Amino acid sequence: MGVPDQLADRMSMAEQHEYLRSRFSRRTMMRGGAVTLGAVVGGAFVPGATARAAVPTRSTAPSAQKVDGRVVAPFGRHLAYGNDARTEMTVSWQVPVAVDKPFIRIGAHPWDLSHRIGAEIRTLYTPAGVGASADHTQYYVHAKLAGLKPGRTYYYGVGHAGFDPAEPHLLGTLGTFTTAPAHKAPFTFTAFGDQGVSYHGLANDALILGQNPAFHLHAGDIAYADPAGAGKTADTGFDARTWDQFLAQTESVAKSVPWMVSYGNHDMEAWYSPNGYGGEEARFTLPDNGPDKKNLPGVYSFVHGNTAVISLDPNDVSFEIPANLGISGGTQTTWFERQLKKYRAAKDIDFIVVFFHHCAYCTSTAHASEGGVRQEWVPLFEKYQVDLVINGHNHQYERTDVIKGNTVTKKLPIGGTAYPETEGVVYVTAGAAGRSLYAFTAPDSYEGHEHEVDAVASFVNTKDGKVNETVAWSRVRYLNYSFLRVDVTPAPRGHYTTLKVQGIAETGDRIDHFTVARRAK
Repeated sequence: MGVPDQLADRMSMAEQHEYLRSRFSRRTMMRGGAVTLGAVVGGAFVPGATARAAVPTRSTAPSAQKVDGRVVAPFGRHLAYGNDARTEMTVSWQVPVAVDKPFIRIGAHPWDLSHRIGAEIRTLYTPAGVGASADHTQYYVHAKLAGLKPGRTYYYGVGHAGFDPAEPHLLGTLGTFTTAPAHKAPFTFTAFGDQGVSYHGLANDALILGQNPAFHLHAGDIAYADPAGAGKTADTGFDARTWDQFLAQTESVAKSVPWMVSYGNHDMEAWYSPNGYGGEEARFTLPDNGPDKKNLPGVYSFVHGNTAVISLDPNDVSFEIPANLGISGGTQTTWFERQLKKYRAAKDIDFIVVFFHHCAYCTSTAHASEGGVRQEWVPLFEKYQVDLVINGHNHQYERTDVIKGNTVTKKLPIGGTAYPETEGVVYVTAGAAGRSLYAFTAPDSYEGHEHEVDAVASFVNTKDGKVNETVAWSRVRYLNYSFLRVDVTPAPRGHYTTLKVQGIAETGDRIDHFTVARRAK
């Protein structure tokens, strides 16, 4: 993206951002002029719901002439829960050119939508020379809805001046979303990491839609606009237009299923902000209940039924890819422990699921395990009996036995049950969502094709470099495209409530299944 390799190797993400801005900003502003865009705000009463525009994000971009809105259709719709998944939802989308007065309509029926509720435009400009494309401006629109009713399905349509989804010929553009329930109830969610734009990514999306999940977790490395992923401005091949393709690809699922993302190493894009996440902040509106919205916008939590879900940013603790190492100054880990303590004590929450990019335990020949995660967070997983840890980063499926104190406390065969209250933690790498696959040193071992081995050669990334290790915890390995399905079943107090976890291949075949059980509160 424009910093010489010899400089990028010595620079943090923030220093690379400053270098790029000093190199390109003056040329950009002199050539095109600039306009600062904020929010277009409006409001209307919706039966059973109120809505407000998202907090404005001010963006600087070359001025653009708006076109007739009748010839511009929104695309790339994607949902995200707000801080309260029962009553808050953000609907986001993209338009290919500048439009006037973007808005959303929602209602309980497709023929009974609300008045127009104003939405916010976030403009993201990438100049020629920052990556592989010519000057490129992207327009992302967000409508943050609040005051919704729990467990309710809503119809919605998005538009702008000249394009009104309530018009009869545009009713086919409507989408739906369902808020989280007010009480414990069975539900399903899905998860994967490392998707990008490809046939395999599209195929996984189609299979996920068929699972009818309440929400989906994307454990980092989302679109791969930066294919190098080293967190350097010297990364070659950066192309902001990849996001346009990704959001169009994902829309089939994300327009109706909250698409909850966490940030990986390929999601650090130095041009937009010192932390590398400025582009993601333009594209996504996530819960803002994390410890440091400025530096860690991908760190947050939400609750669905009896399950608390926490998203972390491992770029903050990664020894392997240190572009953002230490960016939180320890505040992320402090916040994380507070969340774990709060959720474990909450009377209506049984399970805690944590998802993030870099793996605590994996035997891939590419990245394997991240020592920074083991050092900072694994002790907290064990102290607060985290029920399931989901990672990406390594492009394959791998599932561990039950681990505590860096050793196997219980072998967990396919079909087995883990009890985190007494035994330890299970880790799943689900990084085969669409990008090219990696490799194992040991043979594949999955449902119907089990090949157990007592020891697997691997390594862990530490502050002093790679350290080889031979591990006994690698239970299931599958080197092909796949994703994770989790079925959550509540139970009466004192009985066992369960997470039934399945690894599902792109073919639709089940490659793994196990259960996590604990006594319901």
